[in-house]
Parts: sequence; C-alpha cells; structure tokens
Amino acid sequence: MSKPLKVGVIGLGVGEQHAISYNEIEGVEVVALCDIDPGQLTEVADRQGISSRHTDYKAITENPDIDIVSICSYDDHHVEQAISAFENGKHVMVEKPVALNRGDAERLLRAQQDSGKFITSNLILRHSARFKELKGWIDAGDFGDIVAMEGDYIHQILWKLTEGWRGKMDFYCVTYGGGIHLIDLMRWLIGQEVVEVTGMGNQILTAGTQYKYPDTIINLLRFDGGAIAKNMSILGPQRTQLHALNVYGTKKTFVNDTPNAKLFDGDDAANEHVVTTPYPGIRKGDLLPGFIDAIREGREPLVGARDIFRVMDICFAAWESVQSGRTVKVNYQI
Repeated sequence: MSKPLKVGVIGLGVGEQHAISYNEIEGVEVVALCDIDPGQLTEVADRQGISSRHTDYKAITENPDIDIVSICSYDDHHVEQAISAFENGKHVMVEKPVALNRGDAERLLRAQQDSGKFITSNLILRHSARFKELKGWIDAGDFGDIVAMEGDYIHQILWKLTEGWRGKMDFYCVTYGGGIHLIDLMRWLIGQEVVEVTGMGNQILTAGTQYKYPDTIINLLRFDGGAIAKNMSILGPQRTQLHALNVYGTKKTFVNDTPNAKLFDGDDAANEHVVTTPYPGIRKGDLLPGFIDAIREGREPLVGARDIFRVMDICFAAWESVQSGRTVKVNYQI
C-alpha cells in the first residue's frame, strides 16, 4: 500500500457522501471539512467524527498535509476553489458542472494542466452496471452503426430552482446541472464527439418564481461519426426520476426504463427482450475508489480532464444555441 492519502471536503450537502466514501477506502482518510454554514459543518463533522472544521475553503486548499480535495460547494464557487487546490498541489474531485462559462473553464483547465495533478467529476452514469453492459454490446458491434439516441434527464426537483441556492445564483442552466449526465453518457457509449448543437428552452414550470432562466431545455446534437441525438433537461416532470436513454442502431435498439430496460432486435413481439441488469445501482461516491486508484497508479481516472472539459464545451455551445436561436459548432479546448 502506498502512503496514506489525506482528503479535505468542501461543501457538506452531497459532500458528506464523499467523506463517507473516502473513509471506506483503505489508506485514505478524510482529515478536514469545510462549509459556509457553521451549523451544517458541526452536524456533519460530529456525525463523521472529524475534528478539523473550517468555514474558509482556503484552510482546505492551502493545507500542505492534504493530498486530495473534494469540492461540493455551490456551482458558482467551483472554479476558484479548484484553482486554489491545484495551485497548492492537490488532486481534485469537483462536482459538476465544474464551471459556468467558457472563460472560467479555460482558467481551470490551465491550472489543472500546470499542476500536473488529476481532476475528476461526478459524471456517475458511466458507473451504472446497466450502462456498462450496454457499452460492451455497442463496442462488440451488436448494435451495428448507431443512428440516433435520446438521452433525457427527467427529475422532479423543481424546488431546487424555486427555493434553493440554484435559483439565487446569478446564472444557472439545467443542462449544466442535469442534462450533462446524459450528454456525457451518450458520447462515452458510442465513442463519438459532438460537433454541433441546436437548442431551445421555456420557463413554464418556474414562471413567477425567483428562478430567471429556462427550466426545461431540449438540445439536438450531431456527432462526428454521423449519429444524431436529443437531450432534454426537465426538473419538474410529473413522474418518477429517470435517466431516459434510447439507443437506435442498425441491428438493435435499447430503451431504458424502470425497473427493467428493453432490448429490440426487430419489430415483432418476439424481438423484445427484457434487460434486468441493475439501474441505476450507483451512489454519489462510487467514482472515488477508482479516482484513488488512478492517483496511486499515476494515470487518468475514468472521468478525467478530457471528458470533463469536453462535455462542458458541449454544454456551453448548447446554452449559446438556446440564447441565439441558431445552431452552434462545438469548440473544444482540449
């Protein structure tokens, strides 16, 4: 076993799950916590038995004894906190979205590249057993050529916009916070990159509330291998949560649902097959053991810099399209 790795966690909403997950990994210890709410800080730190407690994130990012920083703060704080961590020689897990505009994303990427340290983000759907099985089928050629996909983030969490911190931010985009999961999943599944995006949105669900931006956004994506896709982010549907995913190939079609998915190899009833592989079957901290392994082995993690910043570039193009009403080409920075 390599030397023990020490971790600091900033932001103790989902950050508590990060702390729990790190402490389950042999040779890893969460040594410090930070939150701007003293009450939340005390409650979580007491529950997790951690004595080093701070309300200033720099007490984490500038601590020379800390090797890894998990950033789970409000989205508009991610960039400055992550840059500080990289400038002080830390590896960084940062919750998505890592940045809210291209300029900040470019600053963060430069800091990460200059540091020589690793970055990962919680694009967790790649870790779902059902989607890993699907990727195996696609990679094996079972689906033939991928023609089209639909990947939608469907979740009734409207209160996060109307009552929570997201609605109080100067800017928030539901694609960055929700649809990003399916955009990343689709590009990972087929191994193609998005070259252009067309999008539109509306604000019916949050009309008259504190939230100022579209609460429902649909984007059309064109991939460099010829596939096209739809991505919808809707945070107020009257249904149970679902990472809706339809993959249409020349040989087979996959349709995600709960509790089971469906696989089709024709248009008759006999061509419909049930997929019982667990979904979602993942926890918030499930990428962290692999991140630790990558750090110890000196290699890129499953979700590394290239994937993180490329999916953000797609999101930036998607929002630009919603604003401008035109198709936007994706400009990749890495």
